[in-house]
Amino acid sequence: MEYLNYIVIGLVLFFIIKRVFPAKGVRQISTMELRNELKDKNKQFIDVRTPVEFKGNNIRGFKNLPLQQLMKKAEKELSKDKEVVVICQSGMRSQNASKMLKKSGFTKVTNVKGGMSAWR
Repeated sequence: MEYLNYIVIGLVLFFIIKRVFPAKGVRQISTMELRNELKDKNKQFIDVRTPVEFKGNNIRGFKNLPLQQLMKKAEKELSKDKEVVVICQSGMRSQNASKMLKKSGFTKVTNVKGGMSAWR
């Protein structure tokens, strides 16, 4: 019975760590680095926060594709040939979105660390 407890604890830790650590092949940039990339017309800038959060504060050039709708809209509204730069409020949802995009075949995906909370 004790082994079962260790297995359950191990699985829980595995899933927590998997959610927190960056996805393989996803580039991580700071908001300072983002400033230098905003003028690049070959990149697609996506904000995965809710429409209410987006309306309250957003960065010019970012398109709002809420996380819950991302995969449904990504195929129609994003090009797999261009890099996708993803932001949210703190960096957690955008990290999740980055993983989802990688799994669905987007090869160049960048996550903005710290999200809008780090944007000044």
